[in-house]
Formats: sequence, structure tokens, C-alpha cells
Amino acid sequence: MSRKGKKPVSIPKGVEVKSSGNEVSVKGPKGMLTQTLRQEVTVDVQAEQIVVQLTNEDSKVSKFHGLYRTLIENMIIGVTQGFEKKLQMIGVGYRAIVRGDHLDLQVGLSHPSSFKIPQEISVNVEKGTMITIMGADKQRVGQFAADVRAIRPPEPYQGKGIRYVDEYVRRKAGKAAGK
Repeated sequence: MSRKGKKPVSIPKGVEVKSSGNEVSVKGPKGMLTQTLRQEVTVDVQAEQIVVQLTNEDSKVSKFHGLYRTLIENMIIGVTQGFEKKLQMIGVGYRAIVRGDHLDLQVGLSHPSSFKIPQEISVNVEKGTMITIMGADKQRVGQFAADVRAIRPPEPYQGKGIRYVDEYVRRKAGKAAGK
């Protein structure tokens, strides 16, 4: 059994958790999330906590014990506090603009890049170069941030590109002048 999977997940006030069959739904002030479980995993919803259990202790199934417990915990955190990723654009002429449900990026390409923002995610641009992506679903927020970063990842020579705020980009020395 997983040490992480054995720990119960506490349910804060204002959060409603329902389990029906192999599906768990969590509803809170920031939205509603659902997760489909494997048949070998069961969820016991009690008054103030959730316990994730396995129907059999097979080694192929036991690896999902901690996974589903963490997924349910992330759902609860998402509907109460939410998740956010911050991206920083570094480069001359690099800027971002939110237009309706699209994020437009100018990152030194011959054409502007445009992303459709999913409904459950909100995007905020500060000073034209700081992009904040917020939402209740951790996976969707992270995937959207990764997609935006993939347009122009930071390059190691000048450091230009789109990077996470806390990301360290290792710089390389350029070509040395020859004699």
C-alpha cells in the first residue's frame, strides 16, 4: 500500500463531495470537477474526510492508490483556492494581449500566435509581458501554460523567450572571437 494513499483527505467547509460508482465529483466556490476512477479503486466519503481504498492489493493496482488520493486532493484545493501559473516574456518587442477568449502573442515570429482560452481558465496579462493563468483544474492550467511556453521556449544564449517566473535558464557562452 502507498503511504500517501493511506492518508485521508480532509474536506473543508463549503465543499461538497459526491461519489457514485467509479466517479467522484467535487463542488466548491470556484467550480465543479469530476474524476473517473479505476474499478479497483473505491472512495469512501465520510463527514469531514475522504478515504481512498483498493479492492485488491495487486502490485499493478497498488500504484494507483496514491495517485487517485492526490488527484482528489488537488480537486479539493482547486475548487477552494484554485491554481495559477505565471509566465514571463523576455525579448525586445515581445508582448501578450487578451482579446475576448483569445490570447494573442507577439514573440518575434512573422505572424502573431493566437490561443483560444478554455472556458474554465482565466488569463490575465500585466505590463504586456507577465501572463497569469488561473483555474480550478491543475492539469488544464499546467497544460495551457506549457502550450503557451512551447511557442517560444527560452534559448540559452541570450535568454529570450517565454519562461515560468520561477524557472532557471542556464546560459551558455557565445562564440569566442578568433585570432
